[in-house]
Amino acid sequence: MASTIHRAVIPAAGLGSRLLPLTKAIPKEMLPVGDKPVIEHTVRELVASGITDITIVISGGKSLIQDHFRPNPALVEQLRADGKTEYADAIEEIAELAQQGHITYLDQHGPYGNGTPVLNAARIFSDEPMLVLWPDDVFVAEVPRAQQLIRAYEATKCPVLALMPMNPQESQRYGVPVVKEELDAGLLRISGLMEKPKPADAPSAFAAIGGYVITPGIVDELRDQTRRWYTHRTGEVYLTDAINAYAATRSVYGQVISGRWYDTGNPADYLVAQMASALAHPQYGPLVRQLFEAANR
Repeated sequence: MASTIHRAVIPAAGLGSRLLPLTKAIPKEMLPVGDKPVIEHTVRELVASGITDITIVISGGKSLIQDHFRPNPALVEQLRADGKTEYADAIEEIAELAQQGHITYLDQHGPYGNGTPVLNAARIFSDEPMLVLWPDDVFVAEVPRAQQLIRAYEATKCPVLALMPMNPQESQRYGVPVVKEELDAGLLRISGLMEKPKPADAPSAFAAIGGYVITPGIVDELRDQTRRWYTHRTGEVYLTDAINAYAATRSVYGQVISGRWYDTGNPADYLVAQMASALAHPQYGPLVRQLFEAANR
């Protein structure tokens, strides 16, 4: 599909501390959801949405991510020699996926905070808008979340945040948008985000989840934050702070995403994602349902 946005960033330099000790040796981005590591779900979503230039921002200890997407002709040859054609095809398809997305890797440098990998990637993306998707989110939707965000950007030519309806009692888990105007098809004009407010203070019934269209103006705000950090050496460089600074004088929008969101960044939600994937699988779903039935007898 043709797209007005061709570039995307996947920040993958985090420690995965909420999943320790599981992530002591295995990057959280490589933990499986179904038969794929979680980061592969994100890459597939981007490629299906027309993205042709994906930068994965990494840190030390993340070489397994590169190994996963790297071609392995020797393994393919061995599998074919053993008559394991289906497995060989699957290995080749992953390498083709990486080629379609033109995956490149960038080491993260700069202050701590989720704005730093975005700024790192922006240095090579020039003045183009870009998608930012976290690698510990899995979305199941008829229209990929990334494509929904791109459509919202095409309608507004402004930064866009992915939103989902939330239980107001869970507001302290999320950034909650301040909604100025509700438009058609789940598009909202917002004036910023309130980070993890108490339920009584939440400015809306929506939560900001993993997904952004970032424009050059947001990148400029990140640069300003980073310059201040190097002057004072305090705090972190947050993407939310840059969005709020931008939204103080310019338009920002939120797009309510149609689909189901699974967060794999903590043990409980990771387990939910695993179970949902298993239940949806044509082969494994019946086995898991039998297990649930037996446990409830």
